[in-house]
Amino acid sequence: MPIADARTETVRRFYDAAPFPGYPARDSLAALYARAGRSRFAQLLDDAIPADARVVDVGCGTAQMALYLARADRRVIAADLSLPALRLGQSAARRLGLASVQFVETDLSCAGLRPASFDVVFSSGVLHHTPNPAASFGSIARLTRPGGLVIVGVYNAFARVPLRVRRAIARLSRFRIVLDSILRDRLDEPERRTAWLRDQYQHPEEHCHTVAEVKRWFERNGVTYLRTYPSTVFGDEGCDLTMPAVDDWVVEGWLAQIEWIWTLGREGGLFFSIGRRR
Repeated sequence: MPIADARTETVRRFYDAAPFPGYPARDSLAALYARAGRSRFAQLLDDAIPADARVVDVGCGTAQMALYLARADRRVIAADLSLPALRLGQSAARRLGLASVQFVETDLSCAGLRPASFDVVFSSGVLHHTPNPAASFGSIARLTRPGGLVIVGVYNAFARVPLRVRRAIARLSRFRIVLDSILRDRLDEPERRTAWLRDQYQHPEEHCHTVAEVKRWFERNGVTYLRTYPSTVFGDEGCDLTMPAVDDWVVEGWLAQIEWIWTLGREGGLFFSIGRRR
């Protein structure tokens, strides 16, 4: 087996053992929408996607975002390499009465999906867990039709610093000390608590990235960069994810990423980049 394939298989087994992020007990459609409603990004994403769009969530995990986006007349594909995670998502879709989501088991490096067939390609928390994130981005960008949106969420090299410190303390204490407020919030949800602990502190494959690096991915794959969320432009509210950021100054971008150490560090340092396929 090639090295990259062996590493991908390790990640598959990792998520098979503890699908991420999981669902709270006694979940409901109203609760799912309420959770998403607390996320400004989820609201903006929903606003940015047309009501009749064809959407794929690549690396969907247990498919919470895919289920949230399955509104109006959207057709949503939830794709992941972990079959147990997909089964949890499929079970939730049946329980919540969401019939417009289709579940596909596939590896994004050789995704069994038709190129240029989606209006929106969304992938959050996935590329940085692949052996070659730049090549993996190329694989998902090809799924987008010309004019379609590409939205990817990856760990930021600056914003990930607090987690790296917490992880070092956890490992030195053999996980007797884990300074993580999300873990404390999930004391009554052991499965979701374990999934978060494993995903953030024990993952076998992890990379971190800068905005400039992701911009290079976009350019090499025929994707016009629009903006990040949170924005790298000070004072830019970013209320429309499909609009280019105004006055996107390089120095300001680096300063914004340093600020993310405090604003994004609590939840692992994930940021989103949005582009449009040329």
